[in-house]
Amino acid sequence: MGKFLIGLVIVAAVLVGLYWYASTPDIPRAALEAKYDAPSAEFVTLPDGARAHYRGRGATNAPPLLLLHGSNASFLTWEPWSKALSDNFHVVAVDLPGHGLTGAVPDGDYSQEGMAKFVAEFADKLGLAKFALAGNSMGGGVAARFAEEHPGRVTKLILVDAAGLPFTSGGDEPLAFRLARIPLLNRLLLHVTPRPIVVEGLNRAIVRKAVITDAMIDSYWDFARMEGTRQATLTRFALTEDTYVQDHTAALRMPTLILWGEQDRLIPLSTAHDWARAVPRARLIVYPLTGHIPMEEVAGPSAADVRAFLGGA
Repeated sequence: MGKFLIGLVIVAAVLVGLYWYASTPDIPRAALEAKYDAPSAEFVTLPDGARAHYRGRGATNAPPLLLLHGSNASFLTWEPWSKALSDNFHVVAVDLPGHGLTGAVPDGDYSQEGMAKFVAEFADKLGLAKFALAGNSMGGGVAARFAEEHPGRVTKLILVDAAGLPFTSGGDEPLAFRLARIPLLNRLLLHVTPRPIVVEGLNRAIVRKAVITDAMIDSYWDFARMEGTRQATLTRFALTEDTYVQDHTAALRMPTLILWGEQDRLIPLSTAHDWARAVPRARLIVYPLTGHIPMEEVAGPSAADVRAFLGGA
């Protein structure tokens, strides 16, 4: 613990120096929309005024699959699945509140409950009455909560290294996550978001380093600095622990596929087995030599497993 505190003091001193000499200002939303809003992506406005940014691929009359990304990520993390599965499915990936080009939302609600409500309103807007639902990490917890609250709408559930059950990380959280939870010190993160802190986080999350590209790093770094997003992130990390998902797992009666990286350092493999025991109709697949983001690290095998689970040819 002593070494950990010394390390945080050193990091704090570095961040203070960066604040004075290398602060990273917010990036205007319009600039990032021009850079990342490709022709295949769209926005819809929800009842509370939030502009949900999403990308849909595949025939709109095909079986729908909705994808929810993890903390500090965006719908870009689903690109391998979206491209691979759009031949048989209508694949929709959305940026959750406080992330990607959805960014900060008018009601300022970045809780798991608020995100599940966002998913319901987004699905309603797109006319998705029933659909398969997948989520990674934070998005896995949101997917599980949505499925618990709306079991009749989720045909099949896919949990990818999902949050939602209690676990011990073993101190392997990315540095940015730990700093975001430290009062006062975290205020510096509103002005200082060094690119190396993004690299450190991705290296902790991903075992198969070949998938980490400059374009991936830049997208995480850019979206983290979009106007309003850094405050939204601090608001989210300040929330108290929500036990709704673990308290309502009995509601998950739909067929459920659990995918997990064997070497996940953020949410350990033991949590995958906890999910498998808690969900009555669950099947678990573990990928060796894989970390927290199997849909990118083992894109081909994981997409094939999803195709088989959903019943695609």
